[in-house]
Amino acid sequence: MNVYPDPVASGLVDLRSDTVTRPTPEMRRAMAEAEVGDDVYGEDPTVNALEEAFARRVGKQASVYVPSGVMGNQLALRVLAPAATTVVAGARQHVVVYEEGAAGRNAGVQFHTVADQDGTFGPDDVRWAIDAAQHHHPRPSLVCVENTHMPANGAPWPLQRLEQVAGVARSGGLALHMDGARLFHAEAATGTQAAAYAATADTVMCCLSKGLCAPVGSMLAGTDEVVAAARVERARLGGAMRQAGVIAAAGLVALRTMIDRLPEDHRRARRLAGAVAERWPGAVDPDGVETNIVTFAHADPQALIAHLRSEGVLAGTIAPGVVRLVTHHDVDDDGIERAAKALASAP
Repeated sequence: MNVYPDPVASGLVDLRSDTVTRPTPEMRRAMAEAEVGDDVYGEDPTVNALEEAFARRVGKQASVYVPSGVMGNQLALRVLAPAATTVVAGARQHVVVYEEGAAGRNAGVQFHTVADQDGTFGPDDVRWAIDAAQHHHPRPSLVCVENTHMPANGAPWPLQRLEQVAGVARSGGLALHMDGARLFHAEAATGTQAAAYAATADTVMCCLSKGLCAPVGSMLAGTDEVVAAARVERARLGGAMRQAGVIAAAGLVALRTMIDRLPEDHRRARRLAGAVAERWPGAVDPDGVETNIVTFAHADPQALIAHLRSEGVLAGTIAPGVVRLVTHHDVDDDGIERAAKALASAP
């Protein structure tokens, strides 16, 4: 893992991830002044307010505050997918690739992976997995979707396609979990409300600590019954927190103030995609970048990252030969132009 000095203090343009965002001054004030209590006893008023606000925002009965998006996804697996069943998911989804194999250890499930090159898959993929159980294949219990889909340039799901997948899942007795780490980016890019997306799913997870700039935490929403079960699993995974209102306060500010500005990040990502396409024609289609993530293949990612670093720009990788650039609140237009210039001069 590369360790850099404080990017803000060093004047670096940090495009490694939107997890590097800093809490805003309003968040810091809210954290300092937060009313708190013991959340394990349900007595932290700020956590309770955050959980209620998020559940309303995504049209669910209840939600639970968790330390990370990974924990939110893992709770959904533990609650919705019995051990020794399979979970239908895109081959490049976060829950499959980027959670250190947690599903096998935490939930005792296997993945039935399907092609998701454009960030989605289809109802026939789910139907095949259901039918295969009649031929001695493991029985599927859950479908997972990722919205937006990070490796596919942060692609949002078209609502109609998602509804088709959800319909086949339900007809086959499968639940559906939405990894909506960047759900509000999908809302901002498509105009489809987060609640409309979430209506297709039994559970929906969303990160507050990525593009929404809160320093800690994610939300998992569903029915009262499912969220109650998730609280038990949260405790089993060591995720129960005490006076968590100190950090939940920033989450409330995030929901209130950081969603409407997301199109700025999307516009800046398209600018970066244009710079990549100009330097390496065919590497990425700028018109296909709808949210805040640009991914592209490169022959020597480490050499490119070193070059960008020498120009004051930080970037990262997500797979062998695949570079990622992520826009966020802490990178302005000047930073994007600096990055575009660095890309243009890359060897």
